[in-house]
Amino acid sequence: MKSRYKKLSIIAVALVGLGGATALVLNAFQSNLVFFFSPTDVYQGKAPVDRVFRIGGLVEEGSVQRQPDGLTTRFVVTDTAQVIPAVYTGILPDLFGEGKGVVADGKLGSDGLFVANRVLAKHDENYMPPEAAHALEQAKEAGKTLKSY
Repeated sequence: MKSRYKKLSIIAVALVGLGGATALVLNAFQSNLVFFFSPTDVYQGKAPVDRVFRIGGLVEEGSVQRQPDGLTTRFVVTDTAQVIPAVYTGILPDLFGEGKGVVADGKLGSDGLFVANRVLAKHDENYMPPEAAHALEQAKEAGKTLKSY
């Protein structure tokens, strides 16, 4: 084989290998990508059904219901404009409570119930996840706009 063809075949194999590695990295990145949605976004149908995403807002006052099994908790996440019912089975963070900020990872069922597989709570009275704070700000602005009409 001529050295010219040998070089071309080495380059071709290297390009195929690089393309395969790139495809694997992009596939892994896509499968681990989790988007954030506010309850208003979920209510408007912007959130995917049967795909993992993150929802954030406040735990609505009076909505926390602990089930007899001791691990399952039902609660409502709100951004002060819309509410989304959620359920979580597991040990909740110590700071989880009504009126507190929360971010949960999980899936939205076809019945509109958000099934969380992880729940995060704010860690002090001054902190709220940036996504949740932004969603609450937008909901407040939307509420002001609606009230002015």
